[in-house]
Amino acid sequence: MEFRTPVNITLAPFAIEPRERMLFVGSCFADNIGRRFVDDKFRATVNPYGVMYNPASIMHTVKRWTEELVAAQSEASDSGSDVSQAINEAPQTAVFTLGTNHVYVLNETGEIVDNCRKRPQRLFTERELSVDECADYLRDAVTMLRQINPSVRIIITVSPIRYAKYGFHGSQLSKATLLLAADKLTKEMDNVVYFPAYEIVNDELRDYRFYREDMLHPTDQAVEYIWQRFGETFFSKQTVKFLEEWRPIKAALAHRPFNPEAEEYKKFLEKAKEGERELMERYK
Repeated sequence: MEFRTPVNITLAPFAIEPRERMLFVGSCFADNIGRRFVDDKFRATVNPYGVMYNPASIMHTVKRWTEELVAAQSEASDSGSDVSQAINEAPQTAVFTLGTNHVYVLNETGEIVDNCRKRPQRLFTERELSVDECADYLRDAVTMLRQINPSVRIIITVSPIRYAKYGFHGSQLSKATLLLAADKLTKEMDNVVYFPAYEIVNDELRDYRFYREDMLHPTDQAVEYIWQRFGETFFSKQTVKFLEEWRPIKAALAHRPFNPEAEEYKKFLEKAKEGERELMERYK
């Protein structure tokens, strides 16, 4: 007898390789998953300007990040503003994690802001993006990334974290808007795929023991399970092999001894560091 409903996920049309260059932008759930990639030695950039919850702010981050990348490459190159130079640092895979379709508009300028910076509420108007608006902002973000790397692959997820301040019905409506926008984009653009993190938590795990004390955020165990399902969907065989080799070295480096000055521990640590150097060289 089956006591849960596993989410069936189609194998991705591309594979993430060991130590791949990646960009994570989105809600705090993007932080949780992105940090796993950083810890496991992928060349990942995670929310470079802070957590971004809505598609407009995700687009703003991508715009600012790509512009700074191109500018840095231009300064280091004699080719002037040739954006093709930026491909050397551009992500091979980008992950956008959508949290909400609610945005705040600065009344003075009519612009959507990414952070209200604790300014008075009266200065802003809250509104909801439509499905088409969400898709448009995400499409713009993808287009910007493809200007510096035409072959970049995009993974879109919807954060499973609920927004109690909207009311739970309002939170579901917000998530539904994001889900429809993500579906629209994956149907329109090549190499843009959806990963069902939202469905895994709400349909497969579906139990409050997988939520933290606030009953809104997933536990470390839930995040670990999503990471496992993500790997099954996107990791190449080479990546799986790399992670198996990295796991014992990672554990050794994280070990905290009773006496860190002991000669035995110093030898143990140096051996672990040598193992790390050797592994990184093989998967350069």
